[in-house]
Amino acid sequence: MTADTVTDLFEEHRPVLTGVAYRMLGRIADAEDVVQEAWLRWSSAPRGDIREPRAFLVRITTRLAIDRLRQVQTRREAYVGPWLPEPLVTDFGPAVPDTAERAVLADSVSVAVLVVLESLSPLERAVFVLREAFGFPYAEIATTLDRTEAAVRQIAGRARRHVEERKPRYDVDPAQRRDLTQRFLAAAAGGDIEQLLTLLAPDVRLVGDSGGKSKAPLRIIESRDKVGRFLAAVAHGQATDMDFRFMELNGGPAVLVLLDGKPDSVFQVDIRDGIIQCVYIVRNPDKLVSLAAA
Repeated sequence: MTADTVTDLFEEHRPVLTGVAYRMLGRIADAEDVVQEAWLRWSSAPRGDIREPRAFLVRITTRLAIDRLRQVQTRREAYVGPWLPEPLVTDFGPAVPDTAERAVLADSVSVAVLVVLESLSPLERAVFVLREAFGFPYAEIATTLDRTEAAVRQIAGRARRHVEERKPRYDVDPAQRRDLTQRFLAAAAGGDIEQLLTLLAPDVRLVGDSGGKSKAPLRIIESRDKVGRFLAAVAHGQATDMDFRFMELNGGPAVLVLLDGKPDSVFQVDIRDGIIQCVYIVRNPDKLVSLAAA
């Protein structure tokens, strides 16, 4: 196998490897580090020992991601305020033409699901990601994780129940989400509190992630009145040189707020029954770096 072939094979599978690593870790930088380490191991591995490159690469990436997740979980225990995954620009491209498959991938990378995955053990999370997001056979997952197929099936069932019990039920219609996101932004930016309140569910939640590095609520805000008042205060104090851009992040419409041309925050909403059930705000500057180029 030539050096070019080694590189080409890795690049062919890079999207899957990055997808697995991001869903495991919720951070783009961590996922890229894992994929880079997988490349180093792949490029130096004896060729005669590799019969199925894709399986080999997924196995290495998953095991590295499990190790990295165990390390970062300790850091997250000391995280200031609520933790949200790093916003990810999602473009599944022509490689995913099937609408149902695209919906599965979008759901598996949604903010709501990634937050729930944080409560799984690293092993449970790996099994859930490989099985539910990418549809890997149980036998292949067993080989990847050095477990029996029966054990993997048990872990998969337990992880699936855990996620289903805790995952909020939101509408996923992209046109409706985009329409509500636009109306939400217009009402919030314009300080139209009455209009804003009509878009919020009575028990709406607002989750802000700053990591203690910028201004954002250090606790989850709940109820239509409290969330509305908070957003009104934010709108009142906003800078005049802000710019807003709609993007698809984590499988759904979102608003990137730019200040002086640089990413300042990301707003995304989840809806059910035609009204907003949850507002996510990411203001940790470390989690906005990747959006500068986007």
